[in-house]
Amino acid sequence: MALYAFKAINNAGETEEGVREGADEQAVVQLLQAEGYIPVHVKPATGRSFLGLSLGPKLTRLGQKDIALFTRELATLLESGLPLDRSLSVLMELAEDKTVLNKLISRVLEKVKSGSSLADALDKQTGVFSRFYLNMVRAGEAGGSLGEVLSRLAEYLERSKELKDTVSTALIYPSILLLMSLASLFVMLTFVVPQFNEMFESAGKALPVSTQIVIALANGLQNYWWLLFLLVFGITAFMRRQLSQAQSKKRWDRRLLAFPLAGNVILNKEIANITRTLGTLLGNGVSILSSLAIARETVDNLVLVEALQDAEEQLKRGKNMSDALMEKGIFPKMAMQMIKMGEETGRLEEMLMRVAEMYDKQLKVAIQRMLALLEPVLIITLGLMIAGIIVSILLAILSVNDLAF
Repeated sequence: MALYAFKAINNAGETEEGVREGADEQAVVQLLQAEGYIPVHVKPATGRSFLGLSLGPKLTRLGQKDIALFTRELATLLESGLPLDRSLSVLMELAEDKTVLNKLISRVLEKVKSGSSLADALDKQTGVFSRFYLNMVRAGEAGGSLGEVLSRLAEYLERSKELKDTVSTALIYPSILLLMSLASLFVMLTFVVPQFNEMFESAGKALPVSTQIVIALANGLQNYWWLLFLLVFGITAFMRRQLSQAQSKKRWDRRLLAFPLAGNVILNKEIANITRTLGTLLGNGVSILSSLAIARETVDNLVLVEALQDAEEQLKRGKNMSDALMEKGIFPKMAMQMIKMGEETGRLEEMLMRVAEMYDKQLKVAIQRMLALLEPVLIITLGLMIAGIIVSILLAILSVNDLAF
């Protein structure tokens, strides 16, 4: 989901500014209205831009790693018997070298000392903590088990980050391989092939078609290389614009889910994320409707967001969650059967966590399969292209010297 800056009027009639995550501007407006704000304006939280590319964030945000560390350390201090205000004071001292985190803890501590609950104090730090995080903290405070809930929350954040890191780490090697492949072709066409041009021109003979194509490509890159960069910028700007609009993003999300290998990776990642979020919330006393609404906000794919939204409506009409989700035909049957079994046995949260673990493993398998196919494809494609260039040059040399095989 994208980050949007807003200006709104709260219940006390005061003006507040901050950031919220949402699928689009309208979704953020609806979220603010649901929280009791009167939105004045909402716009993407980006700074300067060029060709649709963001050149810098407008607001400094804490990373997921910092929030997970803060949560884990606060849980440890609370479970050791320290009161909340003392725990926050200790964390503030520990975070002296992290200016943003230190200031945030200071503001939270000030609110707590003035009588606010931890959830309300965190909620005032606009755009930092998600609804999921805040609802978990509220459930922990209401049940008198804040330390235990924060431990679960820290575990959830760590597992979620591990899931994202699994995907991003897996893509590093193919990305480097693709970049090096393109760089090799660029060097071959712009520096190596032109060395033979003078010899071919002085021969005065017609060159093979393959050689003419290679030389034309080399001349084109030498004279119009800047068009290549302009094309990359243009495509990037177009995709940024497409993905910033809800309807066009939904179309792209649907196409991504339909891809043979990439679609499987995306679906496994989202299923693991959704079920882990639902299981964590339900296990801490949050209602199923609220859990679905919060889980929906953690999903990036708008096709799945729409499916969860429809499931909420079906639940309000009395349907089971498994039946409501199964109707969409998007979610895997195995996951739906396991959720259905959890509903029937009264162990839904436990079954949801098992589904999350299962799809974590399936995600890793899907990534390994994708890489096992992608790496040789890239290597073979690069080899064939370079071999084609070399063969075309050799054919031209043989033609010029009237040699035959």
